[in-house]
Amino acid sequence: MALLLTTNIVLLVLPVFRGSPGSASAQDQCVFLGGNVPESVYGDGDVIIGGLFPFHYRALSSPPTFETKPPPVKFKNFLSRPLRWMQTMTFAIGEVNRRSDLLPHLKLGFHIRDSSDDILVALRELLVLVNGQPESMSGDNATDKLGCAAVNRPVSPVVIGDAASGISMALLRSLGSFHIPLLTDLQWIAGEAWSTGTSLWKNNADLLKGTLGFAIQRANVIPGLKQHLLNLSVSTVHKSALLTEFWEETFNCWLNNSVNGRPDGVKYQDRPPCTGTESLEDVNSSYTDVSQLRVSYNVYKAVYLVAHALQDMSQCEDGKGPFINRTCSDPKNFQTWQLIHYMRRANFSLMGARVSFGENGDPVAYYDLMNWHRNPDGSLNLVKVGYYDASLPDERSLVLNHSLIQWPHGKQAVRSVCSDSCPAGFRVARKKGLPICCYDCVPCAEGEVSNSTDSLECNRCPVFMWSNKARDHCVPKTIEFLSFHEVMGAVLCGVSVLGACISMSFLIIFFRNKNTPIVRANNMELSFLLLLFLAVCFLISLLFIGEPSDWLCRIRYPAFGISFALCISCLLAKTAVVLMAFRATLPGSNVMKWFGPNQQRASVVVGTSIQGLICLIWLVTNPPHANINIGFHSATIIMECVAGSEVGFWCVLGYIGVLACACLLMAFLARKLPDNFNEAKFITFSMLIFFAVWITFIPVYVSTPGKFTVAVHIFAILASAFGLLFCIFAPKCYVIILRPDRNSKKHMMAR
Repeated sequence: MALLLTTNIVLLVLPVFRGSPGSASAQDQCVFLGGNVPESVYGDGDVIIGGLFPFHYRALSSPPTFETKPPPVKFKNFLSRPLRWMQTMTFAIGEVNRRSDLLPHLKLGFHIRDSSDDILVALRELLVLVNGQPESMSGDNATDKLGCAAVNRPVSPVVIGDAASGISMALLRSLGSFHIPLLTDLQWIAGEAWSTGTSLWKNNADLLKGTLGFAIQRANVIPGLKQHLLNLSVSTVHKSALLTEFWEETFNCWLNNSVNGRPDGVKYQDRPPCTGTESLEDVNSSYTDVSQLRVSYNVYKAVYLVAHALQDMSQCEDGKGPFINRTCSDPKNFQTWQLIHYMRRANFSLMGARVSFGENGDPVAYYDLMNWHRNPDGSLNLVKVGYYDASLPDERSLVLNHSLIQWPHGKQAVRSVCSDSCPAGFRVARKKGLPICCYDCVPCAEGEVSNSTDSLECNRCPVFMWSNKARDHCVPKTIEFLSFHEVMGAVLCGVSVLGACISMSFLIIFFRNKNTPIVRANNMELSFLLLLFLAVCFLISLLFIGEPSDWLCRIRYPAFGISFALCISCLLAKTAVVLMAFRATLPGSNVMKWFGPNQQRASVVVGTSIQGLICLIWLVTNPPHANINIGFHSATIIMECVAGSEVGFWCVLGYIGVLACACLLMAFLARKLPDNFNEAKFITFSMLIFFAVWITFIPVYVSTPGKFTVAVHIFAILASAFGLLFCIFAPKCYVIILRPDRNSKKHMMAR
């Protein structure tokens, strides 16, 4: 079977055809894309079996410039072991073609390409195998106008390869939609790279001694293969770039007129020329080593599988076929899915072993169990200590000869598990693609628990419970509210009582000095009333501390709103008195007649009554109430008072703001009136403090969660009440107690 060299490009077939696939209209719908790609090995035949093996690895890549077309990927290292797989494939195909009892009227061919152990390269080479390639091209741009008509050679309906599982999975996903069979070398655990990976032994002998692993079934010998591998000579290798590169790498020489070029830029011409007397019989390499025929054996079986499937296809009788209308398929012109049909039903013997497939088209699993032994000289000896045969009953599928096993330490088997048991508080997370005993232990999420080992899932705690720190049982959630027993609640409570005591102290001082000019000035009754309700404001903050209840929530908001409305109304009346008093000193003015003590009392009652009406409507329509909040923080239950009607809450607060604005405006207008003791100035300062507190309160109140919302509300009440108390009454108490000389009518009337 002659070996021919071909230079190929990637074929892109457009998915929409007009006419049959072989028609001229269909051929006009496809174009070839790409440029020159590495050469391949080709043998002609009626049915071409594709091969994809990693002859090179370690790509030499350079960053793309995005200005010119990227050059073909080059690879640095050459592998001789895949060359043995290729030679095994050509050997098996030649063996089938020489047999008279198997496909006597059909000749098998091959088309073998280099996957370079790279997914992108492998996909490109795969498309060349299954779509075909143009026969005429010269230069990188010669294929721009080539179409399907330029494809003369048969395409590959079946592909053998690749050895790497990652690349094989990518190729399977690409070919699956087109029903093109890909015969791969998939292995459980690490397969060839693990249980027969002798290259690992050199630097890790102490660690790997006694290793057990499953390996692909090994053939003791493939008759004739050894001689076929050794038949290469200078006269036979110079026509193939792959064989030439192998020859030059093996003997470290340069073949004259070699078509091979090193992809990493090293010139073979720098080596001495080959003499022609080199012989592979003197070489010990992975190419000539036939002691571990595992992947090679799979390749050998794959060729015979295709041959037997085609044999069964050729023996089909018209009217008795397995396809629609009992038809048969032509072995020289068939669809790939028809070949798959016969491959799945293949059942034959090869070298004393049965080759067949299960109900789902999977091959019957058979693995050798290998044990790594250390020889006296320190070298590695791979010893078969058992096997796994899935065709046997479960109780006899795994056969193990314990007497042959060399354990890492002593004569006892070490305890070996893929994963330790997951303790309580964790759940099992299976590892994709690994046995069921291999898993990760994932901690249960917050709010979930597992109270047994190796739990498959975590259970969510009830609504009013939460997981503990170990995540192994549920505990009641923490209940949060501002309590008298915690530091923050106790401090606020103490400040509230202190404020009320100071207010009552000021009231007592004023009452005991009620006949003095400074107390009698500006409506003594309003001053007493204001001091009394300032004390009430301080005490109302105590209603916000403690576990909320419906009645407490219904009291605290109206009490807060009405008490502050009354205080601001008193200040508004006192400010109005200052303005009216000044107007009354003007000639001909009788304004005080219309704003005497009765009118002042009435203004306070009216101002407070409006707030009372707002609160009444709020309580009737949608009153405040206690609420259990379990949504803000998962592990905490927040006991809180909700406003019920947000409109009602902001109306109460807004009305207080309206009164404060009016009071501030009037106090500001009266701040420069001539008087030795102008109370309007102190009212202005108190209102500025009031506004600063409550303007700051609004955003903090909205954004602060849980008990801190209540604390902010209490702080605003205390701060504004202290502002009113000290700005208005502290100066007067200072005069009464420390400067009695100023507490006289003469001093107050002085300009």
